[in-house]
Amino acid sequence: MKAAVVHSFSSPLAIEDVPIPTPGPEQVLVRVEASGLCHTDIHAARGEWPVKPEPPFIPGHEAVGVIEQVGLGNAHGLRAGMRVAIPWLGYACGDCGYCNSGRETLCEQQLNTGYSINGGFAEYVIGYARHVVVVPDGIDPADAAPLTCAGVTTYKAVKESGARSADLVAVFGAGGLGHLALQYAKVTGAEVVAVDLNPERLETALRLGADHVVHAGEEDAVAAIRRLGGAQAAISTAVTPVAFEQAMGSLARGGTLVCVGLPADNAMQVPIFETVLGGLTLKGSIVGTHQDLVEVFDLHRRGKTEVERAEAQLDDVNDAIEAILDGSAGAARTVFRLAPAAVPAAHDQRTAVAS
Repeated sequence: MKAAVVHSFSSPLAIEDVPIPTPGPEQVLVRVEASGLCHTDIHAARGEWPVKPEPPFIPGHEAVGVIEQVGLGNAHGLRAGMRVAIPWLGYACGDCGYCNSGRETLCEQQLNTGYSINGGFAEYVIGYARHVVVVPDGIDPADAAPLTCAGVTTYKAVKESGARSADLVAVFGAGGLGHLALQYAKVTGAEVVAVDLNPERLETALRLGADHVVHAGEEDAVAAIRRLGGAQAAISTAVTPVAFEQAMGSLARGGTLVCVGLPADNAMQVPIFETVLGGLTLKGSIVGTHQDLVEVFDLHRRGKTEVERAEAQLDDVNDAIEAILDGSAGAARTVFRLAPAAVPAAHDQRTAVAS
């Protein structure tokens, strides 16, 4: 099968022919139809985070495709022919206190797709049956792929923010994650302000429902949001620490900052005095659970969200990475289309899920 492989953190990804993997117990083999490119994949390929993957490996944690083979043991209701998504949380133990309290994304035994286990930048990928999520009929795999990470990550962040209909929610970074975060904030009924340095992204944010936009390169984002009364919740999906600091500064008293993006520069300054006197809350939110992704797909099936994406070929993975890094990528999200997909018509049923 064709795959994009990281052999060195200092070299481009190599497009190679590698063996098709065989599913083990409680695993499934998935023929990949679409695979999204997340900034995390770039961090992984370049070894930019404190905990690094071990080359060689195949990145990609937004894979969507059709099950071709089911391994021995409990398949959790899955069978060949079902379309599933394989998320960042590739495996969790299922036995620890985190797993047993609905917080499996904190499991200390977890394995991450495209990082500690091979991911979806390939024609086939292995998924653990307990953790893949069935994609409802009517959703294009190229939409489902970004929802598998960017969608569920920002959906969970909005949940963690406690956003309510009367709140002002500020979204810092209106790109691949942020354009979805603002839509989930709008689902709550909140008033939303989007902050970015890219005018095209701000135009897209307005089209997707943002009530206000702030070009952080042309005006003081903190002052602009404070003129609106301050944000009850701020969600930072940006890749620079300064955006996190601005988001913290934009909060109204009693407000909450939810940190989502993971900058390569792993530090931000938090003002202790203002945090204490303002009763501010600082939270981290890491992706989302199996059930969160079920809900994300259901919202999309019902027409509540729109994915801004452009398609590319896996052969062009290195060019796609450079376009993201230099800001020339036209769409909020890049999706590699690996196989044509017949998208079934939507039906009026709740999502069937792997339990």
